[in-house]
Amino acid sequence: MIHLSFSLPESASPWRRTWDGAKQGDPAGIAEIDLRYKYFGVNVEMVVDDVEIISKKRFVTLVDLALSLRAVVERISHGEDAAFGFTESEEVISLRQTGGSISVSSSKKPGQALVATGELLEKISEFLQSAHSRLVEEIPELDENPIVRRITSGSEL
Repeated sequence: MIHLSFSLPESASPWRRTWDGAKQGDPAGIAEIDLRYKYFGVNVEMVVDDVEIISKKRFVTLVDLALSLRAVVERISHGEDAAFGFTESEEVISLRQTGGSISVSSSKKPGQALVATGELLEKISEFLQSAHSRLVEEIPELDENPIVRRITSGSEL
């Protein structure tokens, strides 16, 4: 079983300003580097088979994580191993093929967990849809941003 989710920061959190700042100017024209590393901080949590892979206390930028997970879907769907990391952190989450399952582990935490490949792909796809929807809900003009559109593009979703 896999749990993968995100939540917006509390209104008093400095991370909330990463959402407010993106509303300035033309959201449809925000560059990829800013979308990935400057805007849309969220708490994210990933738990696989009761093993905490990413703590819900961790803040990351949503677009960077979503695009990284998009690449994970592509690699896993093609039978390859995958990995993703976080800005300004050495931590890497590794996803390795093991038959019909995926072994998930963090370079910074002990333990690993197994999840069925189909379940992993389904949960990541749900996460990507949710991320895209929340971004566009908060700032409708982001639906015209080609980088934000990439979050849910592709045949695997």
